[in-house]
Amino acid sequence: MSEKRDDESDERAGGPILETVKKLFSVGVGAAFMTEESIRSYLADLKLPKEALGFILQSANKGKEELVGRVSKEIGGLLSHIDIIKEVSRFAENHKFKVSAEIEVIPKKKTE
Repeated sequence: MSEKRDDESDERAGGPILETVKKLFSVGVGAAFMTEESIRSYLADLKLPKEALGFILQSANKGKEELVGRVSKEIGGLLSHIDIIKEVSRFAENHKFKVSAEIEVIPKKKTE
C-alpha cells in the first residue's frame, strides 16, 4: 500500500517530468552500448524537439568516441608493458607441440 502512496506523490511532484529525466539519464549512461537507431526508438515516446534529440545523439556519439579512445589507450599501455617474445618463449618451454598430418596421393584421371 505504501508503494501506491509513493506513486501518487511522484505524480504530484512532477511524475511525468521525473520519468522523462529518468529515461534521459538511462540513455546517457547506456548510450555507449546503443546504436543511434535504438536511442531514437527508446526516446520516441517522449516527443522531444528535433534539436534536443539531435543534441542527445551528438552527445551519445561523442561519449562513444571518448570511451573507445580511452579503452584503446589503456589496452595499448598494457600491451606496451608486455614482452611478447619472453611470454611466447616461456609458453614454449612449458608446452609440447604436436603436429599431425595426413597425406593422400590420388592419381589424375586421363583426359583424351
